[in-house]
Amino acid sequence: MKKIIIEGNHLLHGKIRISGAKNSAVALVPASLLCDEEVIIDSIPNISDIDALEEMLEYLNADVKRDKTTIKINSRNINNLEIPEKISKKLRASYYFMGALLGRYKEVTMFFPGGCPIGARPIDLHLKGFEALGAKVYEEGNKYTLIAEDLKGSNIYLDFPSVGATINIMLAAVKAKGFTTIENAACEPEIVNVATFLNNMGAKITGAGTTTIIVEGVDYLHKAYTEVIPDRIEAGTYIIAGALLGDNLVIENIIPEHIMSLLQKLKSMGVKMKLENGSIIVNKSRNLKPINIQTRVYPGFPTDLQQPITTLLNYCNGVSTILETIYENRFCNVEYLNKMGTNIKIEGRKISIDGPNELTGKQVVATDLRAGACLILAGLVAEGITEISDVEHVLRGYENIIEKLTNVGAKIRLEEIK
Repeated sequence: MKKIIIEGNHLLHGKIRISGAKNSAVALVPASLLCDEEVIIDSIPNISDIDALEEMLEYLNADVKRDKTTIKINSRNINNLEIPEKISKKLRASYYFMGALLGRYKEVTMFFPGGCPIGARPIDLHLKGFEALGAKVYEEGNKYTLIAEDLKGSNIYLDFPSVGATINIMLAAVKAKGFTTIENAACEPEIVNVATFLNNMGAKITGAGTTTIIVEGVDYLHKAYTEVIPDRIEAGTYIIAGALLGDNLVIENIIPEHIMSLLQKLKSMGVKMKLENGSIIVNKSRNLKPINIQTRVYPGFPTDLQQPITTLLNYCNGVSTILETIYENRFCNVEYLNKMGTNIKIEGRKISIDGPNELTGKQVVATDLRAGACLILAGLVAEGITEISDVEHVLRGYENIIEKLTNVGAKIRLEEIK
């Protein structure tokens, strides 16, 4: 067990370079199992979620070579083994092994994956998509077995534009016979990243990034290279840090179009920032205007930035609101923010943040990945010392977060809990 200790209220000056996107990387790595040769994925983030996926690949006998930013995966000699719960529960994205192994072998057995406790995230849409392609699904507790005599293209309509279901169905359809059409597909940049990777292998996917994706099945996928896109959620988190404490803080390696919903909200608040050639310069901002936010699927405001921006909304002059429309249990950070000095009220899926309020360092708990990011931001701006426990959640999603913040002037360290 580890904890993060922060001495707050130090300005942040210098440069932070954004790493490869966690939400892309955790899908790209399982997608490699569909390839009949070696693949290379560059700009892989050094996070514990990738460590867990690497463990799963090696369990299946894939040949994996990984250095600081690149992973080489050769799945030519993998074994289609049952994936045990002790591995699958380490991260939610292990469910991408379902689509990849079903697409390659027409059969897969694994346990329901784990992840952050932010609310119900059922895989019904994934399973319905697999069934539409011809698979039969057998459930035994939280163990799932998917078997298909053959996979055949189908027209699939998603009741909700789920990123996970869109990617998983795409993976299963790549080697299915004929054409698969995914309607009401999610449009996130991470989906485009995965589709580009598969197309680099020889897949035939069109429409990624729109609400209609068409997959024409192929028999063979050859060696390929791809690069993970910059992490838009990491970028947003550090931009918010700059709005709290920046002294010409430069956030490098961003794609502004991927975070436009955030940038527009920050502009409405009065945050001091400037875009320059794939970077953004941001400064400490006060006398901020209150705003209202609703989380939406892309290109709307991302649920993954809802918790981090709550810390900044505390410094607005008046009442700001956030309506969470994606997950029903994503306000676990509020208890600890209020402990530190915020005035936040929860009403169902809506919170009201009445500011501004000065924050004081306290002992708090990172209940999930983005709640942990929110509390780190709060600790950075608070007076005194903040201790955050259960930080493994944070470490699985933010590459070198301690080092990156230390390099720009934060007083933050990671300690083992004895």
